[in-house]
Amino acid sequence: MKVVVPGGTGQVGAVLRRALAARGDEVVVLSRRPAVLEAGVRHVVWDGRTVGAWAAELDGADAVVNLAGRTVSCRYTDTNLRQMMDSRVDSTRAVGEAIARADRPPATWLQMSTATIYADTRGPAHDEDGEVGGDEPHVPLYWEYSVRIARRWEQAQLEAPTPATRRVQLRTAMVMTPDPGGVFDVLSWMARLGLGGPVAGGGQFVSWIHGDDFARAVLFLLERADLSGPFNLAAPEPLPQRESVRALRRAWGRPVGLPATARMAGVGAFVLRTDPELLLKSRRVVSTRLPAAGFTFEHPRWGPAAADLVARRRAGAAQSTER
Repeated sequence: MKVVVPGGTGQVGAVLRRALAARGDEVVVLSRRPAVLEAGVRHVVWDGRTVGAWAAELDGADAVVNLAGRTVSCRYTDTNLRQMMDSRVDSTRAVGEAIARADRPPATWLQMSTATIYADTRGPAHDEDGEVGGDEPHVPLYWEYSVRIARRWEQAQLEAPTPATRRVQLRTAMVMTPDPGGVFDVLSWMARLGLGGPVAGGGQFVSWIHGDDFARAVLFLLERADLSGPFNLAAPEPLPQRESVRALRRAWGRPVGLPATARMAGVGAFVLRTDPELLLKSRRVVSTRLPAAGFTFEHPRWGPAAADLVARRRAGAAQSTER
């Protein structure tokens, strides 16, 4: 297949690029800054907002997987929230317009979304029919804005005039990979320092997906022309934050993790230039549609998944030292 991946230079994009290239697909990454990528991947510049020369790559392509959007690992200031909204909505509209103009539009458009779209809950898990968040009296106002971003993000795809193209929304949980710079890297750093303890009691749920399963799920949805609409890309066993960090500490061989209050989490997030919402919101999300369609997770439980990621991280560090 020829697969175009807008926004494919980030960590999640790297996971998908490798998986597509490994099976022999022609991979075209759209990004704002030219970069040298691995073999089998071609790089094309776009601005993420307007249709330009890059649109020719979509004409005759088999599929588009749009991952574009400003990172959520930042302080949720008014400016950053607006940039998060604009980068997602504008890039999705640009992709939709390019598909609409194509003489041979791609058959499939997979659109990145987020598990944050669901309401904060410590009750039963949300599947694809779960309650979408918004106007929740018990959560901070800016948390609601992150839900609004997710809803507008998906709506931009649904409003695109692309009747010949199958559309899928990838409501993705935290993608855990051993690569430096991602959420697993930050959590591991905290665990190794003895800071990976329960936050605000640790009862809030953490939804996650191993990077390998993320790539496998995307490839699965690319191949299944009969599937459309929202799919939750989340492992089948979300777990409370206190249990999540305990398993991660065990994988790193760190028995102790200092607990933190919500206020302490806010201070720590400020130092790390991120937002405590990523630690405090209870995301309890599973998929019923993926298993019903025949997809199986290779990493369904967090304990073994964490051990696998730690082993890969150590192996990667050892190889870097040898070089």
